[in-house]
Amino acid sequence: MGIRFDSVTVAYDGDVVLDSLDLTVEPGEVMALLGPSGSGKTTALRAVAGFVRPLSGRVFLGDRDVTDLPPHRRGIGMVVQQYALFPHMRVDENVAFGLKARKTPRGEIRERVAGALEMTGMAGYARRLPRELSGGQQQRVAIARALAIRPDVLLLDEPLSALDARLRSGMLTELSRLHRELPGVSMLYVTHDQVEALTLADRIAVMDAARLQQCGTPRELYRTPKSEFTASFVGGANLLPVTVGSGGVDFAGAELKAGTGGAVVGSRATLCVRPHLVGLGEGPNRIVGTVTEIQWRGATHRLYVEISGHTLMADLRELKEPPALGDRVTLHFAPDDAVLLPAGVTRA
Repeated sequence: MGIRFDSVTVAYDGDVVLDSLDLTVEPGEVMALLGPSGSGKTTALRAVAGFVRPLSGRVFLGDRDVTDLPPHRRGIGMVVQQYALFPHMRVDENVAFGLKARKTPRGEIRERVAGALEMTGMAGYARRLPRELSGGQQQRVAIARALAIRPDVLLLDEPLSALDARLRSGMLTELSRLHRELPGVSMLYVTHDQVEALTLADRIAVMDAARLQQCGTPRELYRTPKSEFTASFVGGANLLPVTVGSGGVDFAGAELKAGTGGAVVGSRATLCVRPHLVGLGEGPNRIVGTVTEIQWRGATHRLYVEISGHTLMADLRELKEPPALGDRVTLHFAPDDAVLLPAGVTRA
C-alpha cells in the first residue's frame, strides 16, 4: 500500500508549516523526508498518521482517502524518537499492546508478538522491563510493536536520533534488513541526518521552509541536485560562483571546463563540486589557492583552500605529508564531476 499527498497544506494558528505537498510513496518503497528542523517533514508524517488535520488537500493510503479518519482507523505502524514504551509493562506486553487494542485473538497475539520479537532480534528479552534494556534495544522493541500489527505503512519519526553513533549504525543495518524481509511495507522515514537517508531510502524528499525542494533517488540528488540547498544538504558541496562562457565557466579568473546545459553566455551561475571529487596536484580544471585549514578525519584529510576570497573544500585520502597552513597548493577536478546550478537559487 502506498502513500499519496495531494496538495496537502497544514497551518498552526495561521502559520503555514507544510505548503502544498504533492508526493507519492510507492507500495513497498522507503521514502525519507530529509530536511532541517522546521522544514515540514514531521508535519507531513503526522498528517499521514492522523495527528494533524490538513488545512487543504487530501491524504491517501493506497486508493483510500484517510484525511478524515482518526489515527486508530488508518491501520499504520509508527515508531517515534523517544520509543514511547510503557515502563510498567514487560517487552512482550508492550509489543502486544496494539494487538490487544484491536481485539486480536489471544493465540494470534502470542504468535505475532513472538514473530515480531524474532524479526527484530529481541526474542530473548521478552520478559524484561524497558528500564532493563539499552537504548538500542528499546528502539528495537518499539519497532517490533509497530510491526506486530502487520501494517501496510510504517512511519518512523527520527527513530535513531537518541542513539549514539555506534548504535545508530547498527540500527540502520537492522532497518535495511527489515526492509528486505518486508518488501510489501511502505516506509516513510523522517530524518535530518543525510547518512540515514542515503543509506536506507529508495528515494529522498528534501524539505525546506515548509515545501518540497526536490525528490529523487539518493544517487540523483547527490549527482544532479537542482538547487544550492539540495546540493549542500545532501552530501555537502563546494558551491562556486561562476560566469558562463562559450565553452565552460570562469571562476575567480580561472577558466574551467564544465557542462553549461544551454545557460546564457555571460550569465551568473553556481558550480557544484563534491569535496571528495577534488584532487591535489595537476589535472583538469586546475585551481591554485592557499591552505587555510586542515582537518584530519581518519581515512581522509579535508583541506580548506582560499581562492580569491572563496573557500574550496577537498577531501583527500589520508596524506602521509599534508601541506601546511599557508601553503600554496594546486587542486583539480574533472569536468564531468561538476554540476551547474542557477546562481542564487537556494531552493528548487
